[in-house]
Amino acid sequence: MKQYSRVTAAALAVAAVIAMTPRPALAHCDTLDGPVVSDARAALAAGDVGPVLKWVQPADEAAIRSAFARTLEVRRAGDAARELADTWFFETLVRIHRDGEGAPYTGLKPGDEVEPGIAAADQALATGEVDDLVAEVSAEVADGIRSRFERVTATREHADHNVQAGRAYVAAYVEFIHFVEGLHAALAAGHHGAAPAAAHAH
Repeated sequence: MKQYSRVTAAALAVAAVIAMTPRPALAHCDTLDGPVVSDARAALAAGDVGPVLKWVQPADEAAIRSAFARTLEVRRAGDAARELADTWFFETLVRIHRDGEGAPYTGLKPGDEVEPGIAAADQALATGEVDDLVAEVSAEVADGIRSRFERVTATREHADHNVQAGRAYVAAYVEFIHFVEGLHAALAAGHHGAAPAAAHAH
């Protein structure tokens, strides 16, 4: 249980860090080698829609079943038709999955666009070894706290010298407080059995 708590805390912490970072998040489920498309490939190969239904909301199940049946029919027309049909099904499945998350669909992405943190998490699951991931995430979170703390303490010494210095202190203070606040919010959400909403965009 202790190790599980460490893993949960680290995962939620890095989710909070990613959520607060001012950059566009890359959705893991949008990638061609992500879990959604991987399950779609397996489903088409087996002729069984079952593996992909977990990725959509119950209200969308009928649409996916219909798209799957149409894809299987078109695939019979030959290699070129199969490739086009598969791509259409991947796009349809990912779009509906993303819509169910309340997230926009911007097209399928190559696998190399996966966030490094998500790739590391998938690697841990693939190998069954989590210690390296825990160590890496814990180190990044610790560095994030320390660097912001040091910036606050350094600017605080000169905060009252002039307005410019005061504003530099306030900016550092706000960044530090929001960073720690975000970590605590992520951990609190995890203790109640739910990850923060921002972390759900794979």
